[in-house]
Amino acid sequence: MAGSTGAIAFLDDGPKRAAHTVILAHGAGTPMDHPSLSAIAEGIAARGIRVLRFEFPYMAARREGARRGPDRATVLMATWRTAIDAAGHPERLVIGGRSMGGRIASMVADEAGVAGLICYGYPFHPPGTPERLRTEHLEHLATPTVIFQGERDPFGSRAEVEGYHLSKAIRVRWMPDGDHALKPRKSSGFTEAAHVTSVVEESVAFVLTGERPHNSRAGKVSTV
Repeated sequence: MAGSTGAIAFLDDGPKRAAHTVILAHGAGTPMDHPSLSAIAEGIAARGIRVLRFEFPYMAARREGARRGPDRATVLMATWRTAIDAAGHPERLVIGGRSMGGRIASMVADEAGVAGLICYGYPFHPPGTPERLRTEHLEHLATPTVIFQGERDPFGSRAEVEGYHLSKAIRVRWMPDGDHALKPRKSSGFTEAAHVTSVVEESVAFVLTGERPHNSRAGKVSTV
């Protein structure tokens, strides 16, 4: 259901008077109602949590026919701040999103004073250029964080990420054989549906209780 809160338009799922609210942003190339993000958002909302989704200016402009690439980081961060202000009560909010949306959320989480951060497929580096890391701020992140990451994600595979030095506030939950969308190959024996169910259930537990996945670790990243 579409709605507006403050100066930003949200896609609004779940009970309006829920005790907990999650705000999610989309990835660089897909809108807020893309099936992969919708499955997670709607799954969380079905558990009694309010879930708000929004679009960055460039993606909203695409709906009007404009052909635009992602906005500058300063614009993306400002949009996240506006979304948090519009929702209100940051101490009750968990923010995050898919890929770029989660990355930008991680860049404003500490200053905003939110309760938590969830990233679905964090872009640790551009595909094919593992030396171009986007992790400096993650070394000092204080906000409790869960990153759901596919083991073979070209933006940061398990073999690569396990060598990074990340804040102890971060837990990385490895999705077996998952790609950047957390989707496993059919030949792996795992299914996309099962991964989505796990992601939703573990996201809900994190939002409601602060409990992070039991098979993830902090420090120099999870080895599970």
